[in-house]
Amino acid sequence: MRVLALLLLWVSCLWASAASHPEVASAIRLYESWIEAQMAYRGQPGLSIGIIHDQDLIWARGFGFADRDKKIAATPKTLYRMASNTKMFTAIAILQLRDEGKLQLDDPVAKHLPWFKIRNRHPDAPVITIQHLLTHTSGMPREAALTNWADVTFPTRRQMIDGLAEQETILAPETQWKYSNLALTLAGEIVAAVSGQPYAAYIHKQILEPLGMTSTTVTLPEEHKSRLAVGYGRRMPDGTRGIRPYVDIGGVTPAGNLTSNVVDFARFASLQFRDGPRRASQVLKGSTLREMHRLHWLEPSWRRGWGLGFHVWRLGERTLAGHGGSLPGYRTHTYISPLEKIAVLVMTNADDGEPTFYGDQAFQLVAPAIVKATEPAKITKADPAWQRYVGKYRSARGDSEVLILDGELALVTPTDLDPRVSMLKLIPEGEHRFRMEGENGYAALGEIARFELGSDGKVTRLQIGADYTYPLR
Repeated sequence: MRVLALLLLWVSCLWASAASHPEVASAIRLYESWIEAQMAYRGQPGLSIGIIHDQDLIWARGFGFADRDKKIAATPKTLYRMASNTKMFTAIAILQLRDEGKLQLDDPVAKHLPWFKIRNRHPDAPVITIQHLLTHTSGMPREAALTNWADVTFPTRRQMIDGLAEQETILAPETQWKYSNLALTLAGEIVAAVSGQPYAAYIHKQILEPLGMTSTTVTLPEEHKSRLAVGYGRRMPDGTRGIRPYVDIGGVTPAGNLTSNVVDFARFASLQFRDGPRRASQVLKGSTLREMHRLHWLEPSWRRGWGLGFHVWRLGERTLAGHGGSLPGYRTHTYISPLEKIAVLVMTNADDGEPTFYGDQAFQLVAPAIVKATEPAKITKADPAWQRYVGKYRSARGDSEVLILDGELALVTPTDLDPRVSMLKLIPEGEHRFRMEGENGYAALGEIARFELGSDGKVTRLQIGADYTYPLR
């Protein structure tokens, strides 16, 4: 009971933080009104949703019903089947073991799973590696043998292994993106083989327990079933919905068997925004998390791709990472915006729950208010001494100009078609020394700009990284 009381206190404190940001509260109220109307006219049964900013769950709420017949309301603590969101945890486990030096991402799958044997339609193709599994570029079948989505049956682990010998690759590795539950199942098998622990035990001990995700399980225990939302089928033309049976996916568990709720999954979301070495609740070091969020495979459209176990896509001008999940009666989605440190969790209990419909709107209505309300007040005042640096400069490589913009010292290339693209801010770092910051990686980003002055106090030369440029008189 004491643990529950502390959890409730933690949740209430986090939710209360939204009240300190009136613009965020107003945006959330608009969002709530929109959700209520959409759910009513779509006839959807239930929805639980949460919005996270950095380490705070700033808002979470349930809409509709976890159980329509019993009139049990959906809440942030209602459990849902997270389905393929599980893949992010499988990938984190792989990267934990990589960071420990127990495997490498370019290891062939067969190095850790000697029983991995599948007919290869492309004998001249690269060997299938762990990285191929995490980026869905292995070319393997989407499903393990004996998987049947029509009657929702899944193989046992033994059947999955034995069935590999009867399956064959579909594409050559690294030629095309092809989503594969079988691939992430094999990644989970590698976790078990390398760690020496069953997959579920490893995930609980190395990820869920350190994060305090006490309501999240790989295999749903009996005592949690009363908290699980009833899974409903799609809405039929007459407005009715059937109830979908609970499904445990057995031998393909690493691809999608997690059950969780908004309160717990918020802890996982907040992990994505932390930095530093692995310890305690920091279950993976920050640099490795960033590695997972980065694109490792870009689709030809340039609108989406895959990191390491994370889907990476563009929503408007945002780059997001995360994953969706789908099992009979449940649709869920995790959104992570690393740059803004905003995450959105959407959990629904219907085959037509459409979590992205609600999640996308959160980034349209609420995220801009969070960014505006939480960014530090920018008070910039130019140092009068900077005036000595202002002016035009020239070298054999081209022209540049140092000027003061909005209270900050900046270096621009005025000959560019758009001078904003190459602009670098000059951040003071010592006498006549400035660190260059901006977005133009072609320039001397992050390096030092050093002004050399003559006895008259005027600039004689400007060193920019490894180059020199001279003032025009």
